[in-house]
Amino acid sequence: MTRELIDSAAIGTHYDERSPIGDELRNGQLHMWYWYDNEDDAPLADAVHRISRKVAETLGLRPGERVLDAGCGPGETAVFLARNYGVKVTGITVSSFEIDKANERAVANGVTDRVTFEYGDYTGLDYPDGSFDAVLALESLQNAPDLERVLSELFRVLRPGGRISFSDFSLESEAEPARVKRFMNTLKLRELPTLTQWIEHAQRAGFEVEEYTQCGPRVFGKKSKYIKAAMDHRDSIAAKFGEEALAEFSRRHLGFFAPRKDQIGYVIVSARKPGR
Repeated sequence: MTRELIDSAAIGTHYDERSPIGDELRNGQLHMWYWYDNEDDAPLADAVHRISRKVAETLGLRPGERVLDAGCGPGETAVFLARNYGVKVTGITVSSFEIDKANERAVANGVTDRVTFEYGDYTGLDYPDGSFDAVLALESLQNAPDLERVLSELFRVLRPGGRISFSDFSLESEAEPARVKRFMNTLKLRELPTLTQWIEHAQRAGFEVEEYTQCGPRVFGKKSKYIKAAMDHRDSIAAKFGEEALAEFSRRHLGFFAPRKDQIGYVIVSARKPGR
């Protein structure tokens, strides 16, 4: 597949356009959902929060540690980390909407002493070497214009022995590539690695991979459950944002649903920077 360079400004606009309704639907978390089976009746926001917990738990966070939330979205995950693990979180994003919303959320939850949000392009971070004990990246590496460069930069800002955990989409089948291409274009993905390729990317950046899993069937494989859950919120979303905005939001996401559910996986990878 052709790799097209997508710059940070374009990604910021991409999320500025999609995040307001996404924030409302998923309660401040823009990443994917996790349902155990078709009988699982967890509400959408709870199913999305399962991913936050599942990925965060692989980091083994300890009170007082410094965490970089790389691609923090509207801030709910960073607030969750601060309140439940006692860590200090720096959230970065290239979306102005997300920064404003995340700061509002931090104030509302009384965690401004432990959580900060700022514009941050992870291809060139301003933080000194070894600034963080852990990095969390929920579906943000997928938008990297240069994945090797981004992983190397995250490696740099971790202290020796620091950990990174990320979740992202993966390619599970090369059949019907036109469907996959529509998916990638919709999400502004430059590449769509397999699980093996994700692991290799992390290793080339210098990380020692310690854990990985493929949970695609319970994530993208449950896209029909998401559609039903989202439709349950249709009237309230339309009342707040208007029918035209809702129609445009739906139009922008049509390509996301193009692949068969077995074509797109969802990986979680946890790794460590060598050292103490």
